[in-house]
Amino acid sequence: MSAGGRMQVSPPSKKSETDTIKRVPCETPPFTVGELKKAIPPHCFKRSIPRSFSYLIWDIIIASCFYYVATTYFPLLPHPLSYFAWPLYWACQGCVLTGVWVIAHECGHHAFSDYQWLDDTVGLIFHSFLLVPYFSWKYSHRRHHSNTGSLERDGVFVPKKKSDIKWYGKYLNNPLGRTVMLTVQFTLGWPLCLAFNVSGRPYDGGFACHFHPNAPIYNDRERLQIYISDAGILAVCYGLYRYAAVQGVASMVCFYGVPLLIVNGFLVLITYLQHTHPSLPHYDSSEWDWLRGALATVDRDYGILNKVFHNITDTHVAHHLFSTMPHYHAMEATKAIKPILGEYYQFDGTPVVKAMWREAKECIYVEPDRQGEKKGVFWYNNKL
Repeated sequence: MSAGGRMQVSPPSKKSETDTIKRVPCETPPFTVGELKKAIPPHCFKRSIPRSFSYLIWDIIIASCFYYVATTYFPLLPHPLSYFAWPLYWACQGCVLTGVWVIAHECGHHAFSDYQWLDDTVGLIFHSFLLVPYFSWKYSHRRHHSNTGSLERDGVFVPKKKSDIKWYGKYLNNPLGRTVMLTVQFTLGWPLCLAFNVSGRPYDGGFACHFHPNAPIYNDRERLQIYISDAGILAVCYGLYRYAAVQGVASMVCFYGVPLLIVNGFLVLITYLQHTHPSLPHYDSSEWDWLRGALATVDRDYGILNKVFHNITDTHVAHHLFSTMPHYHAMEATKAIKPILGEYYQFDGTPVVKAMWREAKECIYVEPDRQGEKKGVFWYNNKL
């Protein structure tokens, strides 16, 4: 156990590239969710208010220190040095604020405390600060967790079938095209997801927008809280307007806007790599079930950023199985369930940039299983 109380998980043995992209089993697992839960120490499911707040407060302190250094000392730097100082600030502040985003995400899963009102209050404040409509995202993200791996009902990076690839797809399947697509995905992907449900499932009956209370994403009981989410976003936007009026637009962009772009980029990158991998199956309604869908995700290694991102990167399989578990117990839980999961557990330690490029190249669309008789199981392919 580390000084911070986290169980240290031994790094998986290094796999060859062939082993890394080897397909995971798609048959019904020989274990149940109950058996997995029994393997996890009971304390891993306990949520601690002091401990949860300690991670949030630590992130706020670090982010505040970065802001103080930038506002106090950057103006004193000789002109050439500012070209190095600002990118360093943007990168560091963006990483820390991504950690804040993750904690607010935990609030949406009711993993922050035993009190739903406290989780929603903390989540609303800090997701709104990062221009995320808290309740809107909370409910759409819950549907993702309920339908992971389903081609019809999942809401996050739902792959296309070959027949749905647009005519221009083959012209983008080259290094230049992939570079353009990845650039757009990591800069505009998150706002487009919120505003137009890009990469999500299609909905009948209206405009699927996270800011629209009457969007088909939500049911009647949830609509009032969508207004509250919108009010939170408007309040932060007004605060940014007032800041820009006093300090200038350039100051607002440098201190807040660019780090927010980094947060949005990391959010899309992390989610993309968690749910896009040559070894992972997707299912149509004839084969899908919740457990197989929850296992259709992969843990990744972001190095030191695993800690900065509160291990959402390298414990995502456990998170999908037990989403109300606090992040500070997820590593211990992962270690406990790996022997039971066996080949159903997927970890890929490929460097993130290399993995991002490989997935963009190899995971273009999905097609039915050709190696077996399961026509409702789909695997990635890239032959256009």
